[in-house]
Amino acid sequence: MAMKPETQRRALGDFLRTHRVRLSPAGLGLASGGRRRTPGLRREEVAQGCGMSTTWYTWLEQGRDVSPSPRALAGLADTLRLTPAERAYLFRLAGKSDPTAPPPVGNGMDAPTVLTEAVAAIAAPAYVLDQVWNARAWNVPAERLFVGWLDGQNDRNLLRYVFLSALARRVLPDWEKRARRVLAEFRADSGRHLDDPLLKTLVEGLGQQSPFFARCWQEHEVEERAGGERSFDHPRKGRLRFEHVAFTLASRADLKLVILTPQADRPARRTRQNPR
Repeated sequence: MAMKPETQRRALGDFLRTHRVRLSPAGLGLASGGRRRTPGLRREEVAQGCGMSTTWYTWLEQGRDVSPSPRALAGLADTLRLTPAERAYLFRLAGKSDPTAPPPVGNGMDAPTVLTEAVAAIAAPAYVLDQVWNARAWNVPAERLFVGWLDGQNDRNLLRYVFLSALARRVLPDWEKRARRVLAEFRADSGRHLDDPLLKTLVEGLGQQSPFFARCWQEHEVEERAGGERSFDHPRKGRLRFEHVAFTLASRADLKLVILTPQADRPARRTRQNPR
């Protein structure tokens, strides 16, 4: 579903402003310039850094109907020290093509039968998320791991599970940090379809039910859904560790396959005995 121009421009302005105030002048080799009324860089400093006029940059932050070139966007990404995920998000909000980003392919809500069967055949916990992160397919190991989400008659949305489920706070070690990361990864996905009614309903509902979610959403953190270790405090099996890997389907960019490979416990470090 196409994003409304006003929503796109407003999101772009919020994103730029949030990242501008996070940067310090010293980090860019700029003089402090005396007392500052607001934290971070001034608009004119960002404009100067990327070779854009201050007026033009101000209009971008204000959500006005202006169209920056890919070259200008690349300069903004460099000046604001954006990560690859944040850069991709910037280009999507600006409605421009980033040569480094793969083109979108496919859209839809239902997991193909062949995918459902493939997930069921995976030995490790595995599940498929749609574009608003509802679980559309999962296997028995995932159902046993994600208590309160993929078992029983629970809500299948990953964000609602993480931010609203009391059980998630027990199952996910360092819950607040984990929740922030999940949301930053979700934002990286959502830049293409901020006007999707399902996404808007999800975000608005979570914002009303969870002040922590509302605060995190306004922080505009963006992070790619990368691999790495994921730990769980399972209510019956105790601490479990997995290696997380996610795949975007070649023919269905709206669906993501996530696999969690079990990791063996690290051997305890031996203590050296003092000779007697």
